[in-house]
Amino acid sequence: APSICLSPATRSLFDEPLAIAVQGLGPRQPVTLRTSLRDEAGELFQACARYQAGEDGELNLARCPALPGGSFSGLEPTGLLWALQPQKPFRRLVKRDVQSPFVLRLEVFDGHGAPPGRLLAEAQHERVFLRDGVRRIPVREGRIRATLFLPP
Repeated sequence: APSICLSPATRSLFDEPLAIAVQGLGPRQPVTLRTSLRDEAGELFQACARYQAGEDGELNLARCPALPGGSFSGLEPTGLLWALQPQKPFRRLVKRDVQSPFVLRLEVFDGHGAPPGRLLAEAQHERVFLRDGVRRIPVREGRIRATLFLPP
């Protein structure tokens, strides 16, 4: 059965690269990958890309270019992250509470159709904004309003 392999596996800092691969596909199988997340206001952001697995049934986004017809095309290992677009026009992906992560959902669908084919695999990944151990201290002094982030 196909599976999604992420590195780091379950959690990463928002500005760290995320390696995405899919294993267990058929040789040269056409698939569509889709990422989605909801912001703090509940707005849905999505990106999708069409790919073709290698002869060994593996798909590594660092080596396989996205085919035309999705949110982007070409060799873009992190394209499924930077190409996220809102479902409603004129919305922006903004993070207001850096203490909670964005939960990224990844899905692999069979074929290149619209709507997508059968769901083959899915995974979730947390994109966090603070490294473990960082302390957040609000600063209120006179008219000054700030936040101090102290590393461990």
